[in-house]
Amino acid sequence: MSHGAQILTLALLSLSLVVLGEDEFNSTNEPLHCPFGCICLSSKQVLCNTGGLRDIPSYLNIGIEDLSLSKNDFRVIESDAFTGLRSLRKLSLDGNNITAIKPFAFRGLSRLTDLSIQYTPLNYIGSYSFAMLHNVTLILLAHNRIKYIDENSFAGTSNIKLILLTNNPLVTIHSRAFSGLNYVERLIFPTGIRVIESDAFNGLQYVGLLKLTFMDLNSLLPFTFRGLCYIQVLNIQESDLGTIKPDAFAGMSHIESINILNNKIDSIQELKIINESAVTLFRFHGNHVLHSPRARDTSLQVQNVSTLGNYFPCDCQVHELFDSDFVNDTVKQFREENYCISPLEFNGSPMSNVDFDSIAKCHDKVVQDNLGSSAQTHSGVRMFFLVVAAVFNAVR
Repeated sequence: MSHGAQILTLALLSLSLVVLGEDEFNSTNEPLHCPFGCICLSSKQVLCNTGGLRDIPSYLNIGIEDLSLSKNDFRVIESDAFTGLRSLRKLSLDGNNITAIKPFAFRGLSRLTDLSIQYTPLNYIGSYSFAMLHNVTLILLAHNRIKYIDENSFAGTSNIKLILLTNNPLVTIHSRAFSGLNYVERLIFPTGIRVIESDAFNGLQYVGLLKLTFMDLNSLLPFTFRGLCYIQVLNIQESDLGTIKPDAFAGMSHIESINILNNKIDSIQELKIINESAVTLFRFHGNHVLHSPRARDTSLQVQNVSTLGNYFPCDCQVHELFDSDFVNDTVKQFREENYCISPLEFNGSPMSNVDFDSIAKCHDKVVQDNLGSSAQTHSGVRMFFLVVAAVFNAVR
């Protein structure tokens, strides 16, 4: 081997020893530089649980991937709170005293996959709190005290597998709360929602499952779902929907399946889904409707309509129901697959057991009642004049 080659070989060997020495130093000495109140299992995994921390440690290893900050005393998560931790994949803030999350708190965490903020007193999701997150598998926000969601809370966030909001006293979803959020596999809401403002879902796109359950609404407001686009499944179920107002479903587009299941509905002032909404399937199953919709207020321009196991009033208005788009096949089949909720003598009976030929249409009944009332009035007036004439003749 030449002298030059020997020198080159020695240089490469020395360099490899230096690199190995640095790696060994980092792996063996990293725990010595742990933040106070933390346990560093490695340079990539740090546990700061029940450490009584009030501020997020500012001297964490930039290569950290798994960070748990549970059960500390963080009150506010500031904007860009985790700047520099670009390798972070899992972050837990469970069990803290968090009351506010500032805009863009998690900006820069491009590799984050799991974010958990649960069991905290957080009572609202503010604008841009969860903005600019991408490719996150889980955003867990269950078991907090969230009462409302502000506009643009998730703006610029995309490619999320699950946003979980269950077990929160969520009362109000404000307009455009999810504007700018797209490509979410599952978005699951808690029970007890009382107000969904118009345009609440405007700007929300590409969702696999949007699930709304156990709500207590006075009404489903006009344009509730306006701007909602490219949704595979929209489930509205086990809720008190109050009154479905005109245009509640107006302005949505490209919805694979709308499922209205097992709800209580006081009345349907209007239920119209136009061709431009591109709805493939509309399921209306197991609902209790206290006042039947009129045919002219129902237009379901949908590829497939399924109406099964519902309870409708079996009164004079039922003929309007039979003429509506709720009946996708034949009236006979519709009657076999749905039930009566009223009047009392028909409650729970299949519609097929009721003789609707004996129940006049509401319009006809009103006309007949008016005619009958008019005839009685004319008869009474005629009788009055006959009595007056008889008395007059007797006096004469």
